[in-house]
Amino acid sequence: MNTKMKNLVICVTMAIMVFGFCALFLFLPKAEFLDSERREPADFPTLNLESVMKDGLEYSDSFMKQFDDNYTPDNFPFREAFRKIKAWVGANIFLQKDKDGVYVVDGVAAEMQETIDQSSIEHAADRLTFIYEQYLKDKGITPYFSIIPDKGYWLSEANGYLSMDYDEFIGKMVESVDFAEYINIKDSLQVGDYYKSDTHWNQEHLIDIAKLLVDGMGGNHDSSYVKNTLDVPFYGVYAGRAPKPLASETITYYTNENMADVTVFNFEKNRPGAIYDMELAHGKDPYDMFLGGETSKLSIENPNAKTDKELVIFRDSFGRSIIPLLIDDYAKITVIDIRYQIPQILLMGVEFEQADVLFLYSTLVLNASGEMK
Repeated sequence: MNTKMKNLVICVTMAIMVFGFCALFLFLPKAEFLDSERREPADFPTLNLESVMKDGLEYSDSFMKQFDDNYTPDNFPFREAFRKIKAWVGANIFLQKDKDGVYVVDGVAAEMQETIDQSSIEHAADRLTFIYEQYLKDKGITPYFSIIPDKGYWLSEANGYLSMDYDEFIGKMVESVDFAEYINIKDSLQVGDYYKSDTHWNQEHLIDIAKLLVDGMGGNHDSSYVKNTLDVPFYGVYAGRAPKPLASETITYYTNENMADVTVFNFEKNRPGAIYDMELAHGKDPYDMFLGGETSKLSIENPNAKTDKELVIFRDSFGRSIIPLLIDDYAKITVIDIRYQIPQILLMGVEFEQADVLFLYSTLVLNASGEMK
């Protein structure tokens, strides 16, 4: 083949690739949900005068930036296949130990948390201090505080990955929330207590942690449960991001006879909720089955509780899977997530006088606390 023919073949091939992918991008149906990342893809950015011009005089890159950085990568043809190919090549050809900060050790995936964000500690402490001073201090209530370490606490430094000093981080956080009584659950956890492919801990291993929390607040947790197994495979949030393929997992959850008469109310949706939502269990993210997924305010009432005590718990998504194990010990539990609404609204009508108050947060949220309102 002469040089002219070679050049022609190259040009035609490139043209087919460029215009072919352009046509696919335009006409293929767009994904409604990115399963590997547990989120919806970016919408087509708004195209108007303001998105292309500043004050009608200067060029603005607002539209193109959103189009290039968000919409195009999320809606590219065969996106998931290309992501898997990239991950395989990186791990097996270039011998990369991680993919965008996510790494795998003995089948367990985690994400590197490299630095302590002091400003995030200060913001988280500020929000918890606000709650204490506005709602608890004058009532003479001492809240409890507990921190859930990320899997990186056990995996990162021990396997040569960049890692923040988790003990230093927890120490700084506890010092900043010195009005609360700290309950140490870190030393009773291990990496096997978490899902291998997800950030969250596994309820199957949390009965001892529930006892630590309840006993630490002056109670006496002594409950028995029946273990149930969800009949759908679970692929956690790292399944689509890890440099190596991750096996599916099984979600187990605990019930007992006292839960039969429990009532759950979702204030955000203004309707009854559930301890375990079986519709969500068979949805995009089975972990959402615990207390009905992310929501800002729930109340849980148990007429069969062992005591007449109440609990107000401020939590992130880790709290959803352990709260069902606290139900036996409290006649009423109010569940608050200040990442979705300001405390002044969420705490309207909440009575603290006869309640234990617990702040339960993961290092993942406390070290990136900008969403706490």
